[in-house]
Amino acid sequence: MDSPDTWVPYPSGLMLTDRRVVVVGGGQVAQRRIPALIAAGARVEVVSPHVTPAIEGLVGSGEITWTERGFEPGDLDEAWYVIAATRSTEVNEAVSVAAEERRIFCVRSDDATRATAWTPATGRDGEITVAVLSNRDPRRSAALRDRIVEGLREGEIGARQERAKTPGVVLVGGGPGDPDLVSVAGRKALMDADVVVADRLAPRELLSDLAADVELIDVAKLPRGRSAQQEEINRVIVERALAGQSVVRFKGGDNFVFGRGYEEIIACREAGVPVTVIPGLTSPVSVPGLAGIPVTHRGVTHEFTVISGHLPPGHPESLTDWDAVARLRGTVVLMMAVENAPAIARALLDGGRPGDTPVAVICDGSMPTQRVVLATLGTLEKELAAAAVKPPAIIVIGEVVRVAHPDAF
Repeated sequence: MDSPDTWVPYPSGLMLTDRRVVVVGGGQVAQRRIPALIAAGARVEVVSPHVTPAIEGLVGSGEITWTERGFEPGDLDEAWYVIAATRSTEVNEAVSVAAEERRIFCVRSDDATRATAWTPATGRDGEITVAVLSNRDPRRSAALRDRIVEGLREGEIGARQERAKTPGVVLVGGGPGDPDLVSVAGRKALMDADVVVADRLAPRELLSDLAADVELIDVAKLPRGRSAQQEEINRVIVERALAGQSVVRFKGGDNFVFGRGYEEIIACREAGVPVTVIPGLTSPVSVPGLAGIPVTHRGVTHEFTVISGHLPPGHPESLTDWDAVARLRGTVVLMMAVENAPAIARALLDGGRPGDTPVAVICDGSMPTQRVVLATLGTLEKELAAAAVKPPAIIVIGEVVRVAHPDAF
């Protein structure tokens, strides 16, 4: 057999919609690869005794399935594609053998020379997908991909010189979830990073574009599940920056809108770590906009108010004056409020807001699963239950909802 250095891969675009794909392993490599498979429409099954919190979140949301045990050859029956992504060479080899017996293409995270398929560095510009393979050199593949995509976006294909990287922390707001809504500056910071510290709500598909040697630190906060404390996040980003690395703190939405981002700024400054901010599209404005609902409209409202609903009215730690909110005539946008929405609606009704005030609940804003549930303040509790609404969701209260949906009220 020829040397692996002389191998020439045959590029092909796989159409995986509604086809079974098996990922063996539940660690960071699997976490990077799964979002792109979901985006391609694949039916993803993870086989692993343990998974990361982010993968556990995908299981809990019903986006993938999880077989909670070690690999067995029969796991590949009826599969179209398999990724061997465990830390065990023996297990990955067993996956390769089982895939070869079934004539299934197999990607391996540990030894590309033993694989029958390689994962390219991919990027998108509109309807164009760019995929780069540079003979098992992922950093080079990622750099070339970025240059090509940038050339497409600027109307010319021309490689820029590598940007110099300096140690420090960059806070990147990822926007509402759709990876196409991340700023160009935010994406460039991600691709230049040595370490990425990511939240569950950060656009996860972009993680699959990171080079293989980029350290991905998962601080996913699962509802009623495992949680990385803010103090630990602060410690990690400061520690890595002081070690001379370029660190990106990757968050959903905008860093400073209920994101605790400024606590991370303070921690960096106190430690003498250089820190910069790349804002993201904030969900309380962008998600209603994507759903066709303006937060303001001429002649209808002169203000909009964004409120965190993670605490119900009357809670001793709440900082919101709900009586004052009820007297507002403009738009009220609630974040993190699905669980407490019925109590909030009652408080607004008790404070004098009319029961027929229109309400829109936007679930999974900007994502392929986005949907809008319409209600009034008086019917909100019933409609939330009927539609089985779960977080994440943005709740918009006010006459702007009627502007967007005049036939519904």
